[in-house]
Amino acid sequence: MRGERAIPEETAVAFTYNTASYAVMMATPQDLDDFAIGFSLTEGVVPSADAIETIEILEEAIGIELRIWLKADDAAEFLTRRRKMAGPTGCGLCGIESLIEAMRPPPKVRGDCVFAPDEIMTAIDSLFPLQELNRETRAVHGAGFYQADSGLVAVREDVGRHNALDKLAGALARRRTTAARGIVLLTSRVSVEMVQKSAVIGAAIIVAVSAPTALAVRMAEASGITLVAVARKDGFEVFTHAHRVGGAATEATAAAQSR
Repeated sequence: MRGERAIPEETAVAFTYNTASYAVMMATPQDLDDFAIGFSLTEGVVPSADAIETIEILEEAIGIELRIWLKADDAAEFLTRRRKMAGPTGCGLCGIESLIEAMRPPPKVRGDCVFAPDEIMTAIDSLFPLQELNRETRAVHGAGFYQADSGLVAVREDVGRHNALDKLAGALARRRTTAARGIVLLTSRVSVEMVQKSAVIGAAIIVAVSAPTALAVRMAEASGITLVAVARKDGFEVFTHAHRVGGAATEATAAAQSR
């Protein structure tokens, strides 16, 4: 039986900084300004969004170039530590030649917000209705940011889970939103680089629908991030720093933290 089905676009997106090639990622070609800023932040290319002077989006037949121009001092520092990497969809570590770089210690996260279990469930439940592209295609990941006083303030989607988080990071930076004052929501599993990227933007709480890897748990513990995962309709598990989850001292929590 023949029919029509919506499927997401996927294209090569090249990042260049002041004409120097840096990375090529396979990504969904939307929210590219957010992607440029967020990737630059989470990969440590720039210390803040203020280091970026302009962003040009150049569409070619074989892909898209994000031509990012850094301010003079930041450009000079970038060029001294420039490295190249290339990654296919959802592979944030592909092409990194240095194990030290791949396992870079995350910054310590500070944040004193506490969310009750019902708030966490409300947050994760609010993400799915706003995933427009996933509703049409059932083929993309989502990342969102929830605050107690404003609800879900941003949602970004992409075929790559890392890209979705980078786009969210860029959206928050453009809004001057402090990531420590809310919850980063993920529709994917939590791998170590997802924790690293969240730590870079200062996110204190991650809530994901799928389970984390063991290394992601260790990284979250080291960085001070509260990691909540396996968040489904019947509840969730708290793996690290449970003090930010009110009333979360359950057997599941204790078991997760003892691993």
